[in-house]
Amino acid sequence: MGNAESNAYRNHLSRFLPEEQSDIDGVFDTLSGSSGSSGAKNGKATKKTVTLAALQAYTREPLPEQMTVRLYNGMRSIDLTGKSSGLSEQIAKEQFVIFMSNVLKGNADEKITIIMRMISKAEGPVKGKQIQEFTEDLITSVVHVLSYRKELKGWNLENTRDSASGVKALASQLLSELKLADGTKPVGPQLMETNFGQSVIEDWVYRVPQISIFLNAVIRQGLHVLHSLPDQTKDILNLVPSCKGIKGRGLASLFDIPSIIYINSHLPAELQHKWQLLFSSRVHGESFSQLCAHIVKKGPCIVILKDLDGYIFGGFASHSWEVKPQFQGDNRCFLFSVFPSLAVYMYTGYNDHYMYLNHGQQTMPNGLGMGGQHGYFGLWIDSDYGKGHSKAKPRCTTYNSPQLSAKEDFTLDVIEVWAVGDLPESAGKKGKKSILDVDPEAQAFLEMAGKSRHSEGLREPIEEDEDDDN
Repeated sequence: MGNAESNAYRNHLSRFLPEEQSDIDGVFDTLSGSSGSSGAKNGKATKKTVTLAALQAYTREPLPEQMTVRLYNGMRSIDLTGKSSGLSEQIAKEQFVIFMSNVLKGNADEKITIIMRMISKAEGPVKGKQIQEFTEDLITSVVHVLSYRKELKGWNLENTRDSASGVKALASQLLSELKLADGTKPVGPQLMETNFGQSVIEDWVYRVPQISIFLNAVIRQGLHVLHSLPDQTKDILNLVPSCKGIKGRGLASLFDIPSIIYINSHLPAELQHKWQLLFSSRVHGESFSQLCAHIVKKGPCIVILKDLDGYIFGGFASHSWEVKPQFQGDNRCFLFSVFPSLAVYMYTGYNDHYMYLNHGQQTMPNGLGMGGQHGYFGLWIDSDYGKGHSKAKPRCTTYNSPQLSAKEDFTLDVIEVWAVGDLPESAGKKGKKSILDVDPEAQAFLEMAGKSRHSEGLREPIEEDEDDDN
């Protein structure tokens, strides 16, 4: 290796802390040892290399095979000589380190050649269809490797919706950000057949952070390299929030893992580390008063529901819900859809009708609403439980969202509410006690009247089972 090349290599190496360097060395040694390729003698020592077979053997369980092949093609794309005389079959140590440096520490410009090669082995532009396959492989691999490494933090493939449709929905959402040089966004069949050059893909990787974050997670967790070291950014650590309140209930959330990852990334950073189930109509009953009782004064929340046509959608409330006849919240609120398409709709600045919750009033509408206006909400759940609407002709004024439900006036099938971030002190164990806790006579009267204590078993102590990993 010439002097200039070794300097470049040293620059890449210097991006890693000493303990990171030894971690990378260890993985390379394991891979090259199992490849059994001695390579050529360079006068001092045998030059170790890594073969595709060795990489496949090492990642057989943590990663789907097609992603291993893509990583291998990415490593092979590192051109050490500058002559670009075709891709080598075996990966040299320098290629391995530069690959790690560019993908884990580099900017979009440094990553792009690798990502182009991961999308397609052939040089030149890539088709939309190839980008779609790469993106779906990448998301599938993230879900697979986090599940395999037990890093889903209490979520699992049993207590969430099927991930397969979630993978396709998230891939479609990320692909919708592809923009040609003239600013146009091809859609549908046209997108699949369009050729995209390197500069367009580089712009896409720069604007869509999920691609880099997912690639980072796949490499760290798939190769088990740098996965526990302190350089991990918050977006890697909070890729999936920890899940509380669903364990042991035999419940599958309306969310799938890809949609949890995507919606969580749009929350304020300080709320991304934990979601806790506050209410599920399948657990707590189909009652608007029960819904209100479980969600008021619990801090920021995500409301998600499914209509009888199978559409899944909801909203993020940035403030504690309060029952009052005024709009509340702020411009961090948003609406979203999960199925049949995945999308987030942020505020427009047109008005401040972010969130609304009212119950038992004569003069004002009673129900839970987000965006739009009275009688014309972007999302409305009526206090007459089971009824709702999503009106947008053509778009909700507050969030620019389209109609989220299958029909403008919909019938509610299931609803869940998740507290995000840490619960406020008042909602935890130090919070106010129920009148039934404070006054045993009140409870006795209820029982004498033959009324069950509705809140019994529903106000579980706040879960802090940190070993919730499944």
